[in-house]
Amino acid sequence: MGALMGGGVGLTIGFIFGSWSIIRHGAGPRGLMATLSQYMLSSAATFSFFLSIGSVIRSDSPLAIQMQAMQHQLAASNPHIRSKLVSAQIIRARWQQEKYQAEN
Repeated sequence: MGALMGGGVGLTIGFIFGSWSIIRHGAGPRGLMATLSQYMLSSAATFSFFLSIGSVIRSDSPLAIQMQAMQHQLAASNPHIRSKLVSAQIIRARWQQEKYQAEN
């Protein structure tokens, strides 16, 4: 996922800076499309490389698995820590109870 996002960002940045460079300094001996595509592809490759590394580091580390296990263990041992779904269900039940009491 990081590589795709990096590629998209890199292509966009390469287009912006490549266009600016061509406007300022001219296309050069290779021509407009070759110069612009070189800017775009080199920028896309660079961004894609670094964002994919960051994505792998963030999602594939064993620390993340240990943290999830610790969160589940903590949530099971402490009844005051609940998931959003459980909390939403409790709030809905209280609202229905208050609505029922207000009607009667």
